[in-house]
Amino acid sequence: MTSASLPTSSEQGGAPTRPARRTVMAAAGAAGLAAALTACGSGDDSSDTVVSGAGSPGSAGSAQEGGGSAGGTALAKTADIPEGGGKIFKDQGVVVTQPTAGTYKAFSSKCTHQGCAVGSVADGVIVCPCHNSHFSAEDGSVKKGPATRPLAAAKISVSGDEIKLA
Repeated sequence: MTSASLPTSSEQGGAPTRPARRTVMAAAGAAGLAAALTACGSGDDSSDTVVSGAGSPGSAGSAQEGGGSAGGTALAKTADIPEGGGKIFKDQGVVVTQPTAGTYKAFSSKCTHQGCAVGSVADGVIVCPCHNSHFSAEDGSVKKGPATRPLAAAKISVSGDEIKLA
């Protein structure tokens, strides 16, 4: 039985215009859940974010480099991704970083702590604004909690000066 079909107090012999207590409680719980989920969502700003900073040396990782394929969604030009920083593509749910000159990495932009969208990339660190978790721009590993799992790697290809989601 759904909350809309629960009997009112008047159907149970009570006051004629009051809804049943369980209907009110179910509605309040649903509203609270909706508010909590909205707080951990990706936000209403769909613009891309670019933040730069000094990077740290890195090694080959999850993202593909050079000689990419013709397929995939074009994300950016290599010049758009600052060394030591990165760019967040909210619509695609991915963050692309350049931890060292010419090395491009990609990760999910969804924080592994509670699913918030990461908010910035600077000085080799991807930061989630919700609870201040920090992730490595080189490999997505947790640098500072409360997150305990790394950001999921995303596949990109770099061909010439174009970066594509693979």
